[in-house]
Amino acid sequence: MKRIAVFTSGGDAPGMNACIRAVVRGAVYHGIEVFGIRRGYNGMINGDIFQMTSHSVSNIVQRGGTILKSARSKEFMTPEGRAKAHEQLQKFGIEGLVAIGGNGTFTGATLFYDEYGIPTVGAPGTIDNDLYGTDYTIGFDTAVNTALEAIDKIRDTADSHDRIFIIEVMGRDSGYIAIQSGIAGGAEMVMVPEVLTPISEVVNTLKQGFVRSKSSSIVVVAEGEEEGSAVEVAEKISKLIDEELDMRVTTLGHIQRGGIPTAYDRILASRLGLGALEGLMNGEKNVMAGVINNELVYTPFRDTIRLPKPISEDLLRMVKILSV
Repeated sequence: MKRIAVFTSGGDAPGMNACIRAVVRGAVYHGIEVFGIRRGYNGMINGDIFQMTSHSVSNIVQRGGTILKSARSKEFMTPEGRAKAHEQLQKFGIEGLVAIGGNGTFTGATLFYDEYGIPTVGAPGTIDNDLYGTDYTIGFDTAVNTALEAIDKIRDTADSHDRIFIIEVMGRDSGYIAIQSGIAGGAEMVMVPEVLTPISEVVNTLKQGFVRSKSSSIVVVAEGEEEGSAVEVAEKISKLIDEELDMRVTTLGHIQRGGIPTAYDRILASRLGLGALEGLMNGEKNVMAGVINNELVYTPFRDTIRLPKPISEDLLRMVKILSV
């Protein structure tokens, strides 16, 4: 393989730039021409492709977001869109791809290979940590620390005013950000999509806190929680507790996606970027590079897309015990 391209797709995640850097500098080291594709599959369709050098990725390892930009492409999910993308790759003589993204990115890459035989190796770039085949995804650690910093500050206000705060963090299908930021932030309850947590159980925990003269409480809610958003959870709690509550709701939102990546995310992203490149060089295709038990592994895209990544029962147990 003499010429490859790298792109980012889907939601941005801190550490994506470190991953791009590893792919580009790894390619230069191995004597492979490397191109960047701007704005994901949209850029592939539109031919927004340019050659990259070692200098192209100077001074980006510490930056959040992605220098290649990102986008979601409805056109690529059509046969016509993929035909255009293939035509553009042929123009540049690109033989393989490194895709940095999540489920949607890898679904597109699988369809593309089935139709045109362009091999792709993925690097898991998503703050949700919801991909089967890796212990952690690029951006997750930074997102947890961003959420934790907010929870710590909110805790100060909760203590000062004897309030209950319901804090919503990202995680439409995964509760990993909620569970880890909740444990680290000393939350009284954590509500995640993977496990049904009845409002009655939340109310019971809060009432037990009242009995122990606990004057403030934090409940962390993942956005995909079955009981609803943080606002809906707060409304349901109010209906089940007779006494008047001083309760507030905070939704952290997209603040969790941005910011300077942590050292862990920079190292993980660098390892996965180089692993994806070298996997492509060694004949891997339609797989995601991941790290499990500190070992680099490759998992077929179809498994990363299809198989669920269960949340740790130990973490759920910790929340219950440590809230007492």
